[in-house]
Amino acid sequence: MYRGTDYVGRRGAAIHAISALDIALWDIAGQFYGVPLRTLLGGKHRDRIAAYGTFLPRNDDAGNRQLVNGLLEQGFRSLKVGGGTFGDNPIKDKSIIRVLREEVGNDIQLQIDLVGRWRNYTYALEQCEALREFNLNWIEEPLPSDETLGLARLARTTGIRVAGGEGLATRHEFQQFLDDTAPAIIQPDITRCGGITEMRHIYELARTRGVQLVPHGFSTGILLAATAHFLASTETGDLIEYSQSESPLFRRLVKNLLPFRGGYVQVPDAPGLGLVLDEEVLEQYRVRQ
Repeated sequence: MYRGTDYVGRRGAAIHAISALDIALWDIAGQFYGVPLRTLLGGKHRDRIAAYGTFLPRNDDAGNRQLVNGLLEQGFRSLKVGGGTFGDNPIKDKSIIRVLREEVGNDIQLQIDLVGRWRNYTYALEQCEALREFNLNWIEEPLPSDETLGLARLARTTGIRVAGGEGLATRHEFQQFLDDTAPAIIQPDITRCGGITEMRHIYELARTRGVQLVPHGFSTGILLAATAHFLASTETGDLIEYSQSESPLFRRLVKNLLPFRGGYVQVPDAPGLGLVLDEEVLEQYRVRQ
């Protein structure tokens, strides 16, 4: 499939479709042999994976305080805010982060996702300086992934870990991204980058360069399970994203969505991905030609 898409383009929708089929084939193989997918990947280094919660900020301070307190009560010790209009207004952004840090205290990890919205290197550096007091764990996609010079300069000068790469595909793009931008963390999405097969190559690239791999994982329960199996099979895969999205594609597409308990996601023991799809939800969102 990859070779066959060289003429029409190997990124975007084509590689996303290849990713889905690759994950499905690994799932089928696991079910055929009666073993969890992580076993096919070489076994497991861990039964559970520490998780951080990702959420969109609310429009008011009281709402944000209520939101993060609910996450703390669930057991989250690491949180990430981003999306919506976050990143558009630096004064509002700083106010949101201040409220969050005041509410969670200094012992909770806090990271932010700009979705590439900061204007350029100079502006991004100014924002990093303005937010330094909040002890951010990482800053995600401060600039778009293809602004490699600006990202590289930011990685050298800001003193805060820079993360990115959720929209990149294949080992080839990630190799270029790693070489050109020197990120502290890369975040391939297993449903976008080429599937489980390609994610294994990307993981090795990160490991040989001493870069942490923390996969992007916001959209569906299928993505969450595939990511959990993959991370469980790796030596250094000890952090997973746990979406706070209320989208039915995350909450209801999978009947047995992997739960978050006490700071961790348990890795499934059932064959393959260990998932049961809700056929009614699948039918509701099916696109027919």
